[in-house]
Amino acid sequence: MNGRRCMFALLILTMTASFSVAADRVTGRAFATRSEVIARHAMAATSQPLATQIALDVLKAGGSAVDAAIAANAALGLMEPTGNGIGGDLFAIVWDPKSKRLHGLNASGRSPRSLTIEEFERRDLESVPPYGVLPVSVPGCVDGWFELHSRFGKLPMSDVLEPAVRYAREGFPVSELIAYYWDMSVPARAEHPFFLETFTIDGRAPRKGELWRNPMLAATLERIGAEGRVAFYRGDLARTIARTVQDAGGFLSYDDLATHVSEWIDPVSTTYRGVELWELPPNGQGIAALQILNILEGYDIAAMGFGSADYIHHFTEAKKLAFEDRAKFYADPAFADVPVAGLISKAYADERRALIDPDRAARRYDHGNPALYDGDTIYLTVADESGMMVSLIQSNYRGMGSGVCPEGLGFCLQDRGELFSLKRGEANTYEPGKRPFHTIIPAFLTRDGEPWISFGVMGGATQPQAHAQIVINLVDFGMNLQEAGDAPRILHSYSSQPTGETMTDGGILSLETGPDWEVLRDLRNRGHRIQIEVGPYGGYQAIMFDAIQGVYYGASESRKDGQAGGY
Repeated sequence: MNGRRCMFALLILTMTASFSVAADRVTGRAFATRSEVIARHAMAATSQPLATQIALDVLKAGGSAVDAAIAANAALGLMEPTGNGIGGDLFAIVWDPKSKRLHGLNASGRSPRSLTIEEFERRDLESVPPYGVLPVSVPGCVDGWFELHSRFGKLPMSDVLEPAVRYAREGFPVSELIAYYWDMSVPARAEHPFFLETFTIDGRAPRKGELWRNPMLAATLERIGAEGRVAFYRGDLARTIARTVQDAGGFLSYDDLATHVSEWIDPVSTTYRGVELWELPPNGQGIAALQILNILEGYDIAAMGFGSADYIHHFTEAKKLAFEDRAKFYADPAFADVPVAGLISKAYADERRALIDPDRAARRYDHGNPALYDGDTIYLTVADESGMMVSLIQSNYRGMGSGVCPEGLGFCLQDRGELFSLKRGEANTYEPGKRPFHTIIPAFLTRDGEPWISFGVMGGATQPQAHAQIVINLVDFGMNLQEAGDAPRILHSYSSQPTGETMTDGGILSLETGPDWEVLRDLRNRGHRIQIEVGPYGGYQAIMFDAIQGVYYGASESRKDGQAGGY
């Protein structure tokens, strides 16, 4: 009898093991949520499957990667208004196969020229409020679309925007994650002009699977497609935007909109073990990723091992150092002298690296002196058959933005002005006509001067930390494109901020699921204050070009609703 029981138990164990193996991935890392997508001709990766399909349709119709990116962005403004829309700003990096170089676009808007810091002081405000008319700055997205399109577009803009117009009129089923964020967004904005009329059904957010239509946005996009950027910045749309804000006691004017221009800028870079990471210079925070990598290049990260206490500790300390400089120096270069070359120099990184204690977490660091060495969101990327690759990020800043919706136009204005500091004398101190510090950053990797990976990770201050981790995952830990995004992330919060807050008591280290108890104990012994599973950990999309095979790889992580697709 005992022998039969043993045989039965062994059979059960064998069957359980077989089922377990059958359910697990048999290739790659266990944490990968899916395989990479591989295609010959073109690739698109966005945070919404319907937007990815729109991008692919535009490419198949003869559009360029830029046409497809704009079409997807327009659709995401409808389908994911919890992160973006035409009331927000845009940044992009484009690899142009004709000139064989990267082009950067800063399509961020400026503060109202009639709003002064004295007005904030008169109201006894120590920070710019997150909602209402005071944090509203000029929306730069639409101008960004037309700047990109004028250089790299092939199809008429009306054709590019048509899929979003159609979905806005006919409706689309809201996904689970977006329904969740939409529901969270309504209460804080319900009191602001025309928000409930624009973004709710009988005063509530649409539910999972419920069809959402936005005919007002359809009419706005249709007009933009037919009349161009002038419709948005100098026509009746601009007058409606300004009137809505000013009727609510705000300061954004028609002239603020009419005089807005985007800026073509050169991306800046650093090398990391043979690859080159490109970011846009301030007023964004992209160079923080370059600073982090410069500091970490002095360590044998691969030998430390992914997920080890040594790796997590050194990464966190490098991030703290970079973010002290971020708080001190990053701002609109038209108003502040930003020492970009010094901040991203290897010599400066050597000096800053020497401050890291391998056995102890710092409670705080002071910013450095780089002169001695001379900011929810959507991210998408598209690549076409010509070799053009687009890395594009777009946002309202705080989810659905300020809550102020121009009457009858179907979108919400951003609250990016919240990221100004109201402390006088700082690089990012509020001034009229100034671009605020920005969190949204696109990224691009090259090897030997050739395009390799277009990628980004949405999510506020998560972004430069995640950019550096993606590069480390690819280069030091040998992960593939999908694994590099799915890998559990490190997120350090409460560093000093460009809005004026100063880091105290070392901040908070948040770790996604995965670290062993021994790792957590080691990190606590070094003085880190740890939280588990406290995000946001971002949303990653990426496209890689394999020059040997002539194919694209696409990746989209499971933290969002995204999809990579190609043909």
